[in-house]
Amino acid sequence: MAGAWYLLLVTTKNETLIIEMPWPQLHINPSHRFEKMKKKYMVVRRMCQVLFLVTTLLIGIRFYQFTVPLEQGMIQDIQRPPGVEAFLPISALVSLKYFVLTHGINKIHPSGVLIFLFVVLTAVLVKKSFCAWVCPIGFMSELLTHLHFRIFKKAVTLPPLLDFVLRGLKYCLLAFFLFTILYKMSPKALEQFIFSSYNIVADIKMLKFFTEISMTALVSILVLVVLSIIIRYFWCRYLCPYGALLGALSFLSPFKVRRDPITCTNCKRCDRACPCSILISKKNTIVSDECFACGKCVDACPETNTLFISLPKKKFKLSPWAVAGMVILVFLGGSFLARRAGLWHNQVSNTVYLGAMLENNLIDIKGVKDMDTFVNNLDNLDNRGQRLLMMKMMQERKK
Repeated sequence: MAGAWYLLLVTTKNETLIIEMPWPQLHINPSHRFEKMKKKYMVVRRMCQVLFLVTTLLIGIRFYQFTVPLEQGMIQDIQRPPGVEAFLPISALVSLKYFVLTHGINKIHPSGVLIFLFVVLTAVLVKKSFCAWVCPIGFMSELLTHLHFRIFKKAVTLPPLLDFVLRGLKYCLLAFFLFTILYKMSPKALEQFIFSSYNIVADIKMLKFFTEISMTALVSILVLVVLSIIIRYFWCRYLCPYGALLGALSFLSPFKVRRDPITCTNCKRCDRACPCSILISKKNTIVSDECFACGKCVDACPETNTLFISLPKKKFKLSPWAVAGMVILVFLGGSFLARRAGLWHNQVSNTVYLGAMLENNLIDIKGVKDMDTFVNNLDNLDNRGQRLLMMKMMQERKK
């Protein structure tokens, strides 16, 4: 009814006046039904986030079941879940350079570099959609944002200059990793790292970080949680180098949030809804390295077809189901093709895992239940591994 008018009849003692009045704008005081209908992005995105969170937890449980028998010196018929390599971004970046130089994917953590490429592809397609639709840390940060509003009632923001300086931290971290790995590491250093025992068990070390967390790590995590409650998306906005990389790549994305200035009423609801504090009402196309393509601004807009995620010139507007479908298709389709090509599962035998774990102090000799079976499983170790095992056994006897 925006733009509609009605006639008001006013009768006095001597004359009758007809006054033309504007009809009240519906977007000023929207109905409950209207608000409910406008939450499409939030509902679909939450479903997508939960789907990936459950998948991540199942991968973690399966990997724990794979690792525990190895720590006890036993080999059981439990397949290691390749998805655990998503938590090895440094190894993935090393593997990516190795792939560029050798045109081959290494067999230690092959799915790691592929998942890394999947994540990069989502940024090139639909902004930083990985952060808002897939990443478990992004999901946790969003839940902490609800606590932020419960405590402070309204958004707490840092001064613009301080916010700008802090946002540069994640780019400094990204530059450090890119310079160290992509520029400084020689082909020989790449190969030595990839096939080292340390890299072989990097996934197990990551698991140990959570199952045997140190006091320093626990305090650091709690500090980040508190900071994320006080300042929304603290880790994502200021410290995550992965997010910095995706933010830089997102400039290549053809899909962006776009605003129709003709139908826009300048209510600024989109500005208040944006988790990245982007002034959407001031721009026709949102070109920002911070945009998550979360759709919160689209949900908040009270006008039809005023805010949307689309190609240039309003072509091919993305529904929330389309964004979710694109993100899920990248990961499911990519992993399916990798399996068919034999590039998804690693080629590290359990015996090699045992030797690498022994070398990196991930096996407590006291915890080995069947020493004879353990030694037999290590028959294929090289001489260095055999000597290391004997030394550890002798050290335990002396204790």
